[in-house]
Amino acid sequence: MTRYGLLINYEFCTGCHSCEVACKQEHNIPVGKWGIKLSEIGPWQISKNKWQLSYIPVPTDLCTLCKSRTKKGKLPACVHNCNAAVMKYGPVEELAKEMAGNSRMVLFAPK
Repeated sequence: MTRYGLLINYEFCTGCHSCEVACKQEHNIPVGKWGIKLSEIGPWQISKNKWQLSYIPVPTDLCTLCKSRTKKGKLPACVHNCNAAVMKYGPVEELAKEMAGNSRMVLFAPK
């Protein structure tokens, strides 16, 4: 059986929170809980001309990769609504190949 996952290229995430909002609306998740939560790292200065500021969408244990949507051939709500198009849904093996050589990507692959 093919295992599916979510590939997130956080190098280009703008921190817009669209993934959080879309997930909460799709699944009616109450205030204070998230299916995906945007984490912010920084800002802090690394060197004279370089700063660290990253946004990383992190799926939580409430994330089901939108099984009800994907069964209908739709993308998960977070992927569909990502303004920066930094999220990709697909077979884990394909996503893992795509992330090879990229340092600012994470792969979420729930069982």
